[in-house]
Amino acid sequence: MKITRIETLVCNARMRNWIFVKVMTDQDGLFGWGEATLEWHTRSVVAAIEDISQLLIGEDPTRVEHLWQMMHRQHFWHGNGIVRATAIAGIDLALWDILGKVANMPCSKLWGGPVRDHVRTYCHLGGGKMEDFYETSTEDANRFADLARKAVEDGFTAFKSMAVPPTLPLEGLKPIRTAEKAVAAMREAVGESIDIMVDCHARPSPAMGLQFAKALEPYGLYFFEEPCWPESVDGLAAIAAAVTTPIATGERVTSLAAFRDLFAARACAVCQLDITHCGGLSEARRIAALVEAHRLSLAPHNPQGPVSTAASLEFGFSQPSYIICETVHEDVPWRQDVVDQGFVVEKKGRIVRPNTRPGLGISINEDEVRKHPFEQELLQRVFNSDGSVGDW
Repeated sequence: MKITRIETLVCNARMRNWIFVKVMTDQDGLFGWGEATLEWHTRSVVAAIEDISQLLIGEDPTRVEHLWQMMHRQHFWHGNGIVRATAIAGIDLALWDILGKVANMPCSKLWGGPVRDHVRTYCHLGGGKMEDFYETSTEDANRFADLARKAVEDGFTAFKSMAVPPTLPLEGLKPIRTAEKAVAAMREAVGESIDIMVDCHARPSPAMGLQFAKALEPYGLYFFEEPCWPESVDGLAAIAAAVTTPIATGERVTSLAAFRDLFAARACAVCQLDITHCGGLSEARRIAALVEAHRLSLAPHNPQGPVSTAASLEFGFSQPSYIICETVHEDVPWRQDVVDQGFVVEKKGRIVRPNTRPGLGISINEDEVRKHPFEQELLQRVFNSDGSVGDW
């Protein structure tokens, strides 16, 4: 069996362009689906996949680890950069999909069989443009409360929001009170039986992240995400040591070695590796072993398309440290027209039952994808109150 061709299909889904990867073989009807979505870098990733694919044409697709090592180590530049790591991930997911189909079993069974009966999921409320309503008004807090109630009505027992505004490296009480009021409104709206997460999007400096963490600690957050840049390992570690709220990070960490350093510094309690950005399922399994060794929790970052979601869920059924999966369900109204999936989502609790189909258990409707061709993503520009460049 040989790989004959690797194709990319780009599908615009409003905020991002999904990049689907199709790896084809010389066996009639045998191919695999992957995803390599990376916002604002669509053209770069598609080109990187084309470059890397030249290494794989004519190779045996079932030698997944061997091919991963080729993609990562050959042509001199290792696959640690975000574009290359994402390109590798898209191909790697498709290779695992093929291997599952050859073995006629879901990927989770290839990895030792399911370790749980269901995977819990959560949604994202949005709220990322806090700069548009920077004052701590009752109207703004009510907006967060309404979004929180809607998530619970949709069946979720956990949700995340971006209730922390962008700030300068050091500011006074106004942004702290903005975040505090929004989180208080959400907690009052849903009670203590619903888990709330807050995503800082790595906007704050370590000093501001620590202040936000301490201010929000009384609200019993399930986790507090990216309170400062992931490169600031010491800053994350200091915040983690100062509060009881579990600190989460990892969506922008792309290598096993970087996760090793992050965990050794005790910089987080929750690992948010992104399967489509960290080198795929092959590297994610190695990172998950480190998570287990450090007795941390695994909660993958997953705001992308349906193949990423299928892979993240399949991964969840095989990993003991896995606690919850981020999912997107209302980004575009035609999402379910693009994919046919093997797992079942129960609305009550938004839990997912195992996939019973081979591989990742999904198929992509290519005709539907072609109805939504590439469009330039909306450029996001954030500036601080003094006009300096901020983090989006």
